Amino acid sequence: MSSDIAELAAHLDLEFTDLSLLRQALVHSSHSNERPSAGPPNERLEFLGDAVVGVVISEELYARHPDEDEGSLTTRRAAIVSARAMARIADRLSLGEYLLLGQGATAAGEGRRASVLAGAFEAVCGAIYLEFGFSLTRQWLLDVCAPELNAETAAATLKAPKSQLQELSYNRDGRAPHYRLVSAEGPDHDRHYVVEVLIAGEVMGHGEGRNRREAETEAAREALVALTLDEVVG
Repeated sequence: MSSDIAELAAHLDLEFTDLSLLRQALVHSSHSNERPSAGPPNERLEFLGDAVVGVVISEELYARHPDEDEGSLTTRRAAIVSARAMARIADRLSLGEYLLLGQGATAAGEGRRASVLAGAFEAVCGAIYLEFGFSLTRQWLLDVCAPELNAETAAATLKAPKSQLQELSYNRDGRAPHYRLVSAEGPDHDRHYVVEVLIAGEVMGHGEGRNRREAETEAAREALVALTLDEVVG
């Protein structure tokens, strides 16, 4: 396993002196529960990495878009640090290939879940910060997030899916969408939520996430796609 972690460090173009930190960033709670000898799960590093990513991306957007207000900057940041977006970045970095999952979680396809991949990315960022400090971590993050940061997209088109769906629902039906919790499973530190969204009493989308807000966002995104297709077909 140490050779795999060294391979990942080389793939990330980082020379870790303590590969155990990077390894811990890839230990999912399901693996830690099945194999206590594997050490603690990556949740503490994920907590730290979440803060580091937030600061770096916020600072960069603040500098790049001096004429935009808080709302526009918040929308841009959400488009980059959402679970879906960070999972996409994790996929570009091939983090899923190195993630350590329990047997049950592997069989259930947990390694493909956006929330799991996003958590691994944040944990890796936390490990990089502890190993190299803020300056190098900042530059590394800006490099790996360059496609998202460089996207020439108007802030208005990045409006949160729930906000877009609410506007569309009012225009179509005169009422706000209704989000209904389908399930919430797992321990408190690793919950998995499933939500569906209804418009005019009809289920238009389903979403999953590590908290209810993420699940609702994914449900709204799916509903927007469904409603757009309805308009095209209609």
